[in-house]
Amino acid sequence: QVQLVESGGGLVQAGDSLRLSCAASGRTFSSWTMGWFRQAPGKEREFVAVISWSEGSTDYADSVKGRFTISRDNAKNMVYLQMNSLKPEDTAVYYCAARTAGWGTSRSKYDYAYWGQGTQVTVSS
Repeated sequence: QVQLVESGGGLVQAGDSLRLSCAASGRTFSSWTMGWFRQAPGKEREFVAVISWSEGSTDYADSVKGRFTISRDNAKNMVYLQMNSLKPEDTAVYYCAARTAGWGTSRSKYDYAYWGQGTQVTVSS
């Protein structure tokens, strides 16, 4: 059974930084592609960042490129999202997701079978 638990969200000011963490259960974590998505009130869930199982490939939404960094520690079954220079438009619930089938990175939420419960990030201006 796969379980994902996010943590690290909070209320910050514009320009601040936060690091989100996602703890995953599952013996084959190291073979999963892991992604971060976010959903603001009244909006669709959108892609933020993804990292392949081997850390060889990463991809970012244009809106966060250069400010956010995704990383993983396969030994600890953890995925991280370092968020710098936060903006009010980054305010959303952030979700960790696991792609346990298929290969490579993906920006499509439909390719991810498992999701965490989400963590709220609020950026004030």
